[in-house]
Amino acid sequence: MRILITTTSFMDTPGAHHDLIKNQGYEIVTARGPLREERMLDLVGEVDGMICGDDAITRAVIREALPRLKVISKYGIGVDRIDLAAATELNVPVAYTPGVNEVTVAEYVFGLMICLARNIPQENTLVKKGEWKRITGHELWGKTIGIMGMGRIGKQVAKRALAFEMEVLGCDPAWDDPFCRRYSVGRCLMADELLRKADFVTLHMNLTPENRWFINRDRLHMMKPAAYLINCARGALVNTADLVNALKHGRIAGYAGDVLEHEPPGPDDPLITCALENVILTPHIGSRTYESVVRQATMAVKNLAAVLSGEKPLAQANPF
Repeated sequence: MRILITTTSFMDTPGAHHDLIKNQGYEIVTARGPLREERMLDLVGEVDGMICGDDAITRAVIREALPRLKVISKYGIGVDRIDLAAATELNVPVAYTPGVNEVTVAEYVFGLMICLARNIPQENTLVKKGEWKRITGHELWGKTIGIMGMGRIGKQVAKRALAFEMEVLGCDPAWDDPFCRRYSVGRCLMADELLRKADFVTLHMNLTPENRWFINRDRLHMMKPAAYLINCARGALVNTADLVNALKHGRIAGYAGDVLEHEPPGPDDPLITCALENVILTPHIGSRTYESVVRQATMAVKNLAAVLSGEKPLAQANPF
């Protein structure tokens, strides 16, 4: 059987997952993603399965891969780049890997928060330029963190916020009351309430057609001028033009994003060309640690192998 692997962290990170997939006896084809639709169309015609990252798995791509394609194994948990409706209609199971990277991403959120609040990237640049300029920052202690999306990652963020002695607010229609009581998470029924109250807003929502550009001009204006926005979920949750405008005019204090609407970004991406010091951008590495990569990759391989051997995967995004 021939397998296409497009996720770079799978390929680049050593670990037991390489032996696991080698031992299956598959023929392996690799391409460095994330890949656009036209490139995927070139690659999928002769594969039995794929382990994908954030590539464009559209209806056209799935059709092109048939009748040979038997499984799409998503490396990670975000399946918004996969046309699930088309996969279901065409009887292609989409496996994914929940439960493997929530701690990893939650730790990264706090790394970004501290960098924003304490101006660490700016200070690093200044010292390396030979300048001894000390910028006064802010503490996390005693501040309010607002978590948009109280799923696996949001819950791990809430746990860690308590260690910083922050007040924790959450907003999610699927509310885990026992968890939130245990970890003192205050519920905001509406996002507007959370945005008005929080000193740090962190996004942990799935991207859907309904919440694309959820953070827009109106919602940015609800936030405190001293508040920071962190996005380790999906770039398209934020309207980039509105965000840049808000940052330039001091509507919010700063932004840290590990995701962009278009990845990799073009040289004209507004968050890059604005060259604002209170913007931190990283290349979708929130879940990229040696430990997490091995967990994600191992589960992705197990899901793939299960389906190809006629069994159910450990987790399937489009059950049928």
